Amino acid sequence: MSIKEITDFLVKLALAEDVGRGDITTRAIIQKDQKAKAILTAKEAGVICGVSIAAEVFHHVDHRIKFSPKVKDGVFVQKGKVIAVVSGPARGILTGERVALNFLQHLSGIATLTRAFVSRVASRGSRVKILDTRKTIPGLRVLEKYAVKMGGGVNHRMGLYDAILIKDNHIKLAGGIERAVEKVARRGSRVEIEVRTLNEVQRAIAVGVDTILLDNMSVKVLRAAVKLCKKVGVKTEASGGVNLNNVAVIAKAGVDYISVGALTHSAKALDINLKIV
Repeated sequence: MSIKEITDFLVKLALAEDVGRGDITTRAIIQKDQKAKAILTAKEAGVICGVSIAAEVFHHVDHRIKFSPKVKDGVFVQKGKVIAVVSGPARGILTGERVALNFLQHLSGIATLTRAFVSRVASRGSRVKILDTRKTIPGLRVLEKYAVKMGGGVNHRMGLYDAILIKDNHIKLAGGIERAVEKVARRGSRVEIEVRTLNEVQRAIAVGVDTILLDNMSVKVLRAAVKLCKKVGVKTEASGGVNLNNVAVIAKAGVDYISVGALTHSAKALDINLKIV
């Protein structure tokens, strides 16, 4: 499915969940032919993401609603910035409000947190790339990873189907690093493997991998592991316990990538509201 098809499906699903048989409060209070105008405003600074999805929500509720965006996805805005103006049938605006905000706030929160991580390492002169993970809300992965990109991050794997990453449980069930790598090497694909010790780094290098994921290592061990990998041209990715307080230190160890699960599983929704004017 394309991102447009996925978005269309998710919007319809979200509206079905929220509206159900109909918005009984709005129907009781608002006249059928009543018109209204509303503004979507950022109540705090952050990176906006999901503008087109919010527009699609309103269009699905009532195609007569006009959605006029004032900013584009990926733009950092200050508190008080108008994100969009919505006008048309009042019933439709009120009915679509919550679903549109849910998408916009959630995705903007991810984009904002991602920008914070990217800025933190860039401020120290590092060129390390901040990666996302598969720790996403089921069904929302495509949108959440799009939000990561809008925040300046890099998408790692969309799923289990597009890259080989040998994890600790694969290694255990295969009978060791060497056996696991041997099996996937037959496919002729690039191979990444997760390790936790310097001994495992050396073993992974010896059997020939493209990237080594250095999981939950101390900064001291991380530096040593990076040094070993650089000698043979193996890329390195740091993961595990990464936060805004330690990401710059991890980047300084010399890794090529830092993967951060928190980008998608712990991002706080950006405060955005809709008010009738």
